[in-house]
Amino acid sequence: TIDAVVHITNTSKNKYQHYNLWDLFSGSTKSYPRVGMGSGVIVSPDGYLITNNHVIENAGQIEVTTNDNRIFTAELIGTDPSSDIAVLKIIGDQSFPYVRFADSDQTRIGEWVLAVGNPFNLNSTVTAGIISAKARDLNPYDATSQSFLQTDAAVNSGNSGGALVNNDGDLIGINTAITSNGMGTFIGYSFAVPSNIAKKVIEDLMEFGNVQTAILGVRGGELNSAAAENLEIANTEGFYISEVTENSGAAKAGLKANDIII
Repeated sequence: TIDAVVHITNTSKNKYQHYNLWDLFSGSTKSYPRVGMGSGVIVSPDGYLITNNHVIENAGQIEVTTNDNRIFTAELIGTDPSSDIAVLKIIGDQSFPYVRFADSDQTRIGEWVLAVGNPFNLNSTVTAGIISAKARDLNPYDATSQSFLQTDAAVNSGNSGGALVNNDGDLIGINTAITSNGMGTFIGYSFAVPSNIAKKVIEDLMEFGNVQTAILGVRGGELNSAAAENLEIANTEGFYISEVTENSGAAKAGLKANDIII
């Protein structure tokens, strides 16, 4: 896995202003390009790789450094901000080591996992942990549905876009986010985009140029104790359907109002 995980440097189009003592007297400032860093995972021998959208956001020039210290320029193939996934292609005709996709739906809570990336510019760092939770939504108030794998493998600044793999070294997730006390450092929980979602995003971006989103065709909400009491039902888990859209996939499948998807 180590040889298929790369270090990404993004020289952003956006610039920041730098001030020194002379600038304050002269009233002038200097602009410098912003440089962001993260990790990426090669998923094909011809150099296609996945990273996070926030790693390459507003990119001007993207450079990829492999584990054997070779530096390549990469082109941006496409991005999906909603899943925070981006697809890059290393420019060159070399053959690259790559990571195989695993079925992230088959992962189990308590299963051992490894996170591989470049935290704090430390190349090829591996940390271990377990899957703490599945299908974690970090922002239930956002209309965009999230479904992260949660793990306690240590992930820090620079790990974004790196690989979360199982014991066979197969990809089960793209490390994306951490919970933090405000200092931007790991405190016990990190989150990865499941490989099944990342794989679909890649395939859609390469085939269509954007992500094809399915629509179930229901309205409703997630159940909890308060919602169940209000609806006068016994179920406190699942998705309560209040309305089914006519001629939708849900309607054709036989779902009806007042059904509960468990």
